[in-house]
Amino acid sequence: MSVRSNFETEIQELKDELLTLSSIVEQQILNAVSALMKRDVEGSRSIKHIDNQVNKIRFGIEERVLVSIATQQPLAHDLRLLASILEIAGELERIGDYAKGIATINIRMGEETLLKPYNKIPPMAEKAVEMLHRSLKAFVNEDVEEARNIPDEDDVVDKYYEEIYTELMQIIIQDPATMQKTNWLIWTAHNLERMADRVTNICERTLFTATGVLREIRSTEQ
Repeated sequence: MSVRSNFETEIQELKDELLTLSSIVEQQILNAVSALMKRDVEGSRSIKHIDNQVNKIRFGIEERVLVSIATQQPLAHDLRLLASILEIAGELERIGDYAKGIATINIRMGEETLLKPYNKIPPMAEKAVEMLHRSLKAFVNEDVEEARNIPDEDDVVDKYYEEIYTELMQIIIQDPATMQKTNWLIWTAHNLERMADRVTNICERTLFTATGVLREIRSTEQ
């Protein structure tokens, strides 16, 4: 097998690892929200444990990327691709941290009941996860059009956050004693909102890999 063939095999394996990491993180977010809704504290503890696996995979990807850069001396497109894989692995690890954060919130809540706006959190999470899944698919396929379109859907996630935040603020005004409960849900929604922002970063890396231009999608495409 030629040196080039070996390198292409390495690239494909790195993409596969990135997809595996994304799949774990996507499920972590959904499981974290489900545990919160069900008040499943043990389920939340399991999420915190799996986060160690997420970190391990991320570091493994980083190590392989750095070895490839050092040994294969990639140029132009291949170098952009490896740099983007390195960056996206970091973005996915941070999204995993958001899942861990939601799990921590649920553990701290214990047997506390949820306040009314909780019903908007699952669809918010589902939308953010859908966007993440599509962004990784766009990256491995270098689908520039999809990468440009996905960040526009961040408005849907932002709307959920604004609605949740507004409702919770109204609850605090009516009953200041609920402040701790409202803060828990606000932080949960905030984690999901930040996750969608990370998806935009991934889409920007897709454009960088394919075109060689690194720029903020929203500020340049509007």
